[in-house]
Amino acid sequence: MKIGIGGSEIELIQGDITALAVDAIVNAANASLILGGGVAGAIRSKGGPRIQEECDRIGGTFVGGAVITTGGSLPARHVIHAVGPRWGEGDEENKLRNAITNSLKAADRNELESIAFPAISTGIFGFPLAPAARIMLGAARDYLQERTGLRRVIFCLYSRGDYDVFEKTLRELTDRA
Repeated sequence: MKIGIGGSEIELIQGDITALAVDAIVNAANASLILGGGVAGAIRSKGGPRIQEECDRIGGTFVGGAVITTGGSLPARHVIHAVGPRWGEGDEENKLRNAITNSLKAADRNELESIAFPAISTGIFGFPLAPAARIMLGAARDYLQERTGLRRVIFCLYSRGDYDVFEKTLRELTDRA
């Protein structure tokens, strides 16, 4: 599913984010930027040690923050490491919105045109999927309504169930616009 916003688009796909040939994929990171399990583990495994080495040099970032590294051996040129909140830590909605917005800003600062997000914080961080979809898609829509060089913002959902939730949410956001 795709929707246009100005000269840009939001696209939903189901698949493996590490296989996408885009300017940047987003890693659902932890604040210390240690590439552990889930999306981060797949990025470490497929992207090679260079990504973790760059993360180690950066040293970390805050919850809601985002930093950029090379894409290593991935088809994507860069990885943007966005730190989403753990469910129950407080102010989760704003922190997740900030993680998305700061990722988009990092892409713009680096003159990137395409970026792909996973469902940040919905794995081991426990953020419920439907609210996360609403926040993430809403933040992307709001960002694309401003001046940006981004042309494609992709949400790459690993499972069909996750895709269906994001699709339903995107349709609702589109109907309200």
